[in-house]
Amino acid sequence: MRRKLAKWTRSGPLLIMTLPGLFLLIAFHYLPIGGILIAFKNYSYSGGSFFKNFFNSPWIGFKNFDFFLRTPDAFTITRNTISYNVVFIALGTTISVLLAIAFNELRNRRMAKVYQTTILLPYFLSWIAVSYLFYSFLSSDKGILNNLILEPLGFTGVDWYSKSVYWPYILVFANVWKYAGYNCIVYLAAITGIDTEYYEAAALDGATKWQQIRHITIPSISTVITLMVLLAIGRMFFADFGLFYQVPLNSGAIFEVTNVIDTYVFRALMNSGDIGMSSAASTFQAFVGFIMVVLSNWIVKKIDQDKAIF
Repeated sequence: MRRKLAKWTRSGPLLIMTLPGLFLLIAFHYLPIGGILIAFKNYSYSGGSFFKNFFNSPWIGFKNFDFFLRTPDAFTITRNTISYNVVFIALGTTISVLLAIAFNELRNRRMAKVYQTTILLPYFLSWIAVSYLFYSFLSSDKGILNNLILEPLGFTGVDWYSKSVYWPYILVFANVWKYAGYNCIVYLAAITGIDTEYYEAAALDGATKWQQIRHITIPSISTVITLMVLLAIGRMFFADFGLFYQVPLNSGAIFEVTNVIDTYVFRALMNSGDIGMSSAASTFQAFVGFIMVVLSNWIVKKIDQDKAIF
C-alpha cells in the first residue's frame, strides 16, 4: 500500500498535467457521441432548450440515412471524399517519408533545423489564411499566375475559380504543402531512433547510401508508416472542411470536384436547417471509418502481426 501511494505521489504532477487534455478529450470526443441519436429523429425546433426539442421530436428510424444515400449528390460527394483521401494518403505519406530521409541525411544540423522549421510553417496557418494566399496567385484579374506569368508569355489568363479541371491538382498540392512538414516530423523521429551501428556495419560491407536507406531506414520505420496509414484510413470518409470550402472560396462552378461529404452536410444544414439529415451523414462517416480501421488492421495483422494497431 505504501509503495502504491509513493508511486502515485511521484506520478501526481504528470497526472495533473494530463487533466486539461483529458477534459478536452471527454468534452469534444465522448460526450458528443450521444448526438448520434439525432440521426434517428425528425428533429425540429419549437422553442425552449435543446433537450426539450430532442425529446419532443419523433423517432423516424433510418429515414435520414435513406434521404442522404438517395440524394442525387450522394455518389459525387462520396467519390470525391474517397478519391481525394486515397491520393492524400499515398502521396502525403511518400513525400513525408522522403523529406524525413532527406533531413536525416543532412550533415549541417543548423541548416537542417532551418529547413524543418520552414517546411513546418504551413501547418500552423489556418485554411482561411491559406485561401487568401492561393487567391493572390489564382485571382483572374489580379492573380500572380495570370498577370505575371501566363499573360506576359502570351497565354490567355485562366478563370481558375470557374474551371473545375484544375482543382483536383490544386487541392492535392494544398494538402501536401500544408501537412507534409508536420507528418515528416513523426517519421524523422522514428529514423533518429535507429541504431547507428546498423549503418556503420552496412558501410563497412560496402553498402551505398541508397542501399542503406532501402534495407535499413525504410524497414526500420515501416511499423510507424503502417500505423500512420491505418489512422489515416480511419478518416477516409472525412474530409478537411477548410481545404474544400475555404480554398475554392465556395465557388459553385467547381462543386463537381470540390464538394465532399463535410461541405455537403454544412451546406445542407445552412440551407435547410435539417439537423437530422446532417447528423445521419456524420454518423455514416464515423461508422464507415470504424469499419475501415478494423478491416485494414485485420489485413495488416494477417500480413505482419507486429505492425497492427490492436
